[in-house]
Amino acid sequence: MNTKERLLLFILAAVNFTHIMDFMIMMPLGPQLMNLLNINPQQFGLAVSAYAITAGASSFVSAFFVDRFDRKKVLLFAYIGFTVGTFSCALAPNYELLVAARVLAGLFGGMIGAQVLAIVADTFGYERRARAMGILMTSFSLASVAGVPAGLWLAAKFSWHIPFVAIGALGVIVAILIALFVPPVNAHLDESQPAGNPLRVLTDIFQTPNQMKALSLSTVLMLGHFSIIPFIAPSLVGNIGYDEHNIFLIYLVGGALTMFTAPLVGKVADRRGKYPVFVTFALLSLIPVWLITNLWPMPLWGVLLISGLFFIFVNGRMIPMQAIVSGVVTPQQRGGFMSINSSVQQLATGLAAMIGGAIVHKTADGHIEHYAEVGYISILLIAASIWLAGRVKPIEDANVVQQATPATT
Repeated sequence: MNTKERLLLFILAAVNFTHIMDFMIMMPLGPQLMNLLNINPQQFGLAVSAYAITAGASSFVSAFFVDRFDRKKVLLFAYIGFTVGTFSCALAPNYELLVAARVLAGLFGGMIGAQVLAIVADTFGYERRARAMGILMTSFSLASVAGVPAGLWLAAKFSWHIPFVAIGALGVIVAILIALFVPPVNAHLDESQPAGNPLRVLTDIFQTPNQMKALSLSTVLMLGHFSIIPFIAPSLVGNIGYDEHNIFLIYLVGGALTMFTAPLVGKVADRRGKYPVFVTFALLSLIPVWLITNLWPMPLWGVLLISGLFFIFVNGRMIPMQAIVSGVVTPQQRGGFMSINSSVQQLATGLAAMIGGAIVHKTADGHIEHYAEVGYISILLIAASIWLAGRVKPIEDANVVQQATPATT
């Protein structure tokens, strides 16, 4: 990996850091937002899912045109809009306007993840892609180990608005880095087909079973993942008496651990195979998923141990999954396909948060009930993802017939 590739990954990781932070900070702020804004778990679930659902819709629409443009220009446009949306969250005075601001942020944020993954996939061959994805995923670790604790400290010290101010300020800096140092990513334009039916990206997906399986894998994994995550902090505080001011320790410890494990997982996946590594971490993740959704009063070190394993194993299954999904299309199709993939992931994330919010119930004394049932649903979905992942094949595999019948223009 040369210097230019490292710089590119650094900037893309910075994009992901702010993008992930904007989404992640909402979840540990759950107890504070529910108290200060006087909202229930269902309303909080809506606040979390408002971003995801809007992001899914915008990512879906963008799939029809992103492959016609330089990926750098699309990323910069979306990122500037996302930064404006984040500042809008900082200025929201009540619950209703906060939800509206989350919708605005999601409108542009939905395009970001797909473009980042498409740029990585265009730059790194399949044999090196998991390692690049592993480095990219350290942004999640950094958001957990530094961003979330810092955001929670700012919220506790000042107000819940201030973390969004900080993320927006970082966004301005990152936008400048994108403009100055990310090279044009337009090789796919030189070999692309003439512009035809704008719905071709959908017809190609529907006509290619391998792509359909990849999208199903993304959907199922996100449903299992985000049905439980938004309610980890509320359940810790309400069910086992965990100090609200110590929530940041979960993200600090988990993020620190995955900062080291994510690059290693990527290297191993490239060497040993994406699917075997995915299966290993998916199975291992069943343990902390069950424990987190069935927690009993225990010492602080026990909570941190379980949450640390959750971070490691969940992050470990995401890295090979992203590499597997990105490998089912040609570069000329990748921007549109990854936008559709991002769309279904975001919609699944929003749906999962809403499902979790509909199942769990907060009692008058703050206890979160029926969280275990959400955990069992997540376990079933993880098992389904293992079966699906085994049926997705990269187009580099000579045995895979990838190309769909061209759509009528």
